[in-house]
Amino acid sequence: MKNDIDTTSGEGGETHQTATDGRASLTTNQGTTIADNQNSERAGARGPTLLEDFILREKITHFDHERIPERVVHARGYGAKGYFQSYEDHSSLTKAAFLRDPKEKTPVFVRFSTVAGSKGSVDTARDVRGFAVKFYTSEGNYDLVGNNIPVFFIQDAIKFPDLIHSVKPEPDRGFPQAQSAHDTFWDFASLMPESMNMLTWVMSDRAIPRSLRMMEGFGIHTFRFVNDAGESKFVKLHWRPKLGTFGLVWNEALKISGADPDFHRRDMWDAIESGDFPEWELSVQVFDQKTADGFDFDILDPTKIIPEELVPLTPLGKMVLDENVQDFFAETEQVAFCPSHVVPGIDFSDDPLLQGRLFSYLDTQLSRLGGPNFHEIEVNRPKCPWHNLQRGGHMRGRVGSGRAHYEPNSLAEDAPREDPKRGFMSYAQEVAGPKQRVRSETFADHYTQARQFWISQTEPEQRHIVNGFSFELGKCQEKIRKRMLGHLDLIHPDLGEAVAKALGMEGQADAIEPAIAPRDTDPSPPLSMIKTAPKSIEGRKIGVLVSEGVDDSILASLRSKAKDEGAKVEIVAPKIGGVTSAAGKAVAADHALSGAPSVVFDAVVVALAEATAGDVVKEAAAVGWVHDAYWHLKVIGYTAGGKTLLDKAGVPDEEGVVAVDGKGLEQFIEDAKEHRIWAREPKVMSPG
Repeated sequence: MKNDIDTTSGEGGETHQTATDGRASLTTNQGTTIADNQNSERAGARGPTLLEDFILREKITHFDHERIPERVVHARGYGAKGYFQSYEDHSSLTKAAFLRDPKEKTPVFVRFSTVAGSKGSVDTARDVRGFAVKFYTSEGNYDLVGNNIPVFFIQDAIKFPDLIHSVKPEPDRGFPQAQSAHDTFWDFASLMPESMNMLTWVMSDRAIPRSLRMMEGFGIHTFRFVNDAGESKFVKLHWRPKLGTFGLVWNEALKISGADPDFHRRDMWDAIESGDFPEWELSVQVFDQKTADGFDFDILDPTKIIPEELVPLTPLGKMVLDENVQDFFAETEQVAFCPSHVVPGIDFSDDPLLQGRLFSYLDTQLSRLGGPNFHEIEVNRPKCPWHNLQRGGHMRGRVGSGRAHYEPNSLAEDAPREDPKRGFMSYAQEVAGPKQRVRSETFADHYTQARQFWISQTEPEQRHIVNGFSFELGKCQEKIRKRMLGHLDLIHPDLGEAVAKALGMEGQADAIEPAIAPRDTDPSPPLSMIKTAPKSIEGRKIGVLVSEGVDDSILASLRSKAKDEGAKVEIVAPKIGGVTSAAGKAVAADHALSGAPSVVFDAVVVALAEATAGDVVKEAAAVGWVHDAYWHLKVIGYTAGGKTLLDKAGVPDEEGVVAVDGKGLEQFIEDAKEHRIWAREPKVMSPG
């Protein structure tokens, strides 16, 4: 809508332009009035973003430099090192060397992170998780900078500063920290219908991962692979964890954040130190322009996925993390990821969010790491030879030589030169269109994929999404709740109705008029974590609560069976000094009861001796230990002596509560492979 503009005087005597509705007109820092703050300037509705867009550059540059030296986003991160190995020669897809030689192990550095919180926030906040991989290839560094959710909140990079400003602590009060459950975030999100698909993912258990080792990763955007013949295919990149994808339940996440705010970091460190190396498979969805034209969504829209039923995954190789960092600051804090770091054979698409990220990440590193020489820091340095004519700059470490640091020159015959044969060449894509600020109409369906995500979930997963929305919206003003309820009705009437009921706001949803009415689709089973969960306890932790006189054979059998399944047993004793077994042997404690609540384990066994069980039952921490395990739907094993504690905690005999004396241990292991007893949840009414 066009406004008439008046000029009025500001508080300091300066003048500013004011629209006829009384609000100040939005301007650049130079005072230029902005006509469109929603779309970057691009060549055609679906074309590449233009470098000349000074409004985009000013806005993102200011945003990138707002925090020094902590990252503005993804501040709380954790890194590890390892390697990537291709399964076979993929030269028909790409000329990228690291995807062509199955014998080559390409070194990698991976940084996992939360998005909204500061460096000092907790690991288990409900949030998107960053999943960034630096490949040190023989042709240079390639950074695949993604998240654990395959879509994003916004479609255009010009809105990224607004998104992050909305989710950060409110500027007048400095809170809440690492939490989206507040007015400014939901005000922004409820005014951005394009966010609806992402919001359904973030309100699911994917936003509270059980472990970084049990988390998917996605490149989010559409990229290009280019082979030696110059042929290009579009690709979407996926990381799939070997252990499967799992989340925490909400109450469990809250208690973990108090018991161990470093829960994910500790879990990753311990796994690598013990030789239980985390592993992911890298796969791609490969498709051409003709296939893309047949979709009812736009492949350049970062708020959309390509369902695997339309384009199946093609496995490329595996990544194994087998080394912890030696210096957290030098490596994890100083590592610099940029989507613009690519190698020959990998190229960009015109996704408008990606186009802005290509500028923004590099600009951010200039601020965080002191200047243009951040590539000389060890963790960022290529492991292949690199040569150029750049000199000087803040924090320069490399010592150059000779007179000529320009090209072409005739004074240094051995100076590096361009290499048209081996060098990076952008795909020769046709680009045409008027310069304009516009959003392609093919980006306008904001609800269909959110509906597909909802109907693809199991009943427990849907229940958790409802609880997620209810908790978050319960922290917001009424007008924001009503607006969001209108969006939820469009995603799916069942979702809107359930959240309205949970809030006590039935019939109060705002009427939202969608640009495109949502369509019904078939469910997509890969979108559900429960449907795709492997039946295994590999990589899991079993907590065993013991007392004096614990049965030696029970502990030995449990350790043996857990080892066979790739799981780990940790002993919890009333005191850190441990206990003495029935056979008079010292049983070392991994944890004291006061420091290891059951929330940090995947399944538990109450292995109390009958003669000493009464001493443990008197402790409130022990009763809470069992009660929480039951409430969080975990499988509980118990000995005859342990039954006393279960009775005190009110745990009934039912599915997932198993006597481990005799052959019961095998049943305990089989039940634990189901991960949680979902049928128990409606009875205990565990939130989220």
